[in-house]
Amino acid sequence: MTSSQQTPEPDGHDGHGSAGHGHGHTHSHGPAAPVSRHLRKVIAAVLIPFATAVVVGLAVLWPGGAPAHERTGVGFDRQTEQGKVVSVERIDCKDVNAAQVPPTGDTSTPEGREAVAAQQGECEKATIEVTTGNDKGRTFVEIVQPDAPRQLDEGQGVVVAYAPDAPRDLQYSVTDVDRKVPLTVLALIFALAVVLVGRMRGLMALISLAISFLILTFFILPAILQGSNPLVVAVVGSSAIMLIALYMCHGLSARTSVAVLGTLISLLLIGLLGSLFIGWASLSGNTDDNTGLIHGLYPRIDMSGLLLAGIIIGSLGVLDDVTVTQTSAVWELHQADPRMGPRALYRAGIRIGRDHIASVVNTLVLAYAGAALPLLLLFSIAQSSVGTVANSELVAEEIVRTLVGSIGLVASVPVTTALAALVVSADRPASASAGAPGSAGPLGSSEKRSSKGGRRRRAK
Repeated sequence: MTSSQQTPEPDGHDGHGSAGHGHGHTHSHGPAAPVSRHLRKVIAAVLIPFATAVVVGLAVLWPGGAPAHERTGVGFDRQTEQGKVVSVERIDCKDVNAAQVPPTGDTSTPEGREAVAAQQGECEKATIEVTTGNDKGRTFVEIVQPDAPRQLDEGQGVVVAYAPDAPRDLQYSVTDVDRKVPLTVLALIFALAVVLVGRMRGLMALISLAISFLILTFFILPAILQGSNPLVVAVVGSSAIMLIALYMCHGLSARTSVAVLGTLISLLLIGLLGSLFIGWASLSGNTDDNTGLIHGLYPRIDMSGLLLAGIIIGSLGVLDDVTVTQTSAVWELHQADPRMGPRALYRAGIRIGRDHIASVVNTLVLAYAGAALPLLLLFSIAQSSVGTVANSELVAEEIVRTLVGSIGLVASVPVTTALAALVVSADRPASASAGAPGSAGPLGSSEKRSSKGGRRRRAK
């Protein structure tokens, strides 16, 4: 390695310390110094075969597109077009027979009360124009109930479903509103904030995010639909995303490579634990209408394997954050005190990691709880016991997903910290090998050299 000149700091101290310190300190918060050529070879010997295996896996499993199928007209598996609300007219619900009062007149049930309320309310008669597709310009009428969760306004963009086998007057229906504009504006605000604050690293993060979505869209999802093993596809795809994202955002360095290794080990642990407990808890992965539709369209897909793939991919993003933070912390600790050995670095790094563990695990659990809040509310309304709720497959899936991911996150802290401490401290002998008397010598020797102006160069 080439020698690097240490420039004096503004307060008059050199880059290694002063007479008031018994050891040298570097206060730089920039990129870590490169490690020795030997360590680079060791890291490359591990990562190059791994990266090669990922590329081979991508080539072997590459699907070439999702398999075609005949549309069922159920849920998301419908042909859709864009539409626009041309006009909205208020009419009496009785005039359009929007609801039927039960023949018995019984209003003691929720259905009966809802029917009576609908008969007495005021409905909306919306005229919708199809704006895309072969029937562009065609109009149809949509009746909106007064208590419907989605109300329509004149000029509003909507998504309409097309059912070719239905009678002509019933072929089109409104399925959702068009949210492209607000979502696009929000995405642009996010991108602008990331670039303004993160600058070049923020831009690289956005590019890596786009590449991650491309891998997810063009490799992971189609490969699973083609019948490939979801776990293998998830491991290969997640590894590709990890390599691209980490090296693009943090540079091709030993520090990034250690974070990659820590992330890989943690992902393997998550995969093993997930496979064990998904099988032990007899989780099928087929728990709602969407998974049921997927299984009906593609019976060859292993739904429990799909669940495990989701756990791995979902944990990857948080793992990247933990491993990069821990690696950077150890590198900065070493720069602050180059005399620290691997044990001291590990102890100092793990103290930082404990705070990180507490915050990240709490974040992960609350994220899953927030996503499942309507489901939890439903169980609360039913006054089900905690044991009954936890035992249901729908909730048990989220429990396994949360706990397995959290175990992987917790394990990533000591694993990554230990790897980083070993790698960065193994580079210390390079300083001592040049024979500098005060480089790793007694306290007094370091002070003596410091009083004479300190060392100006690092040994090769």
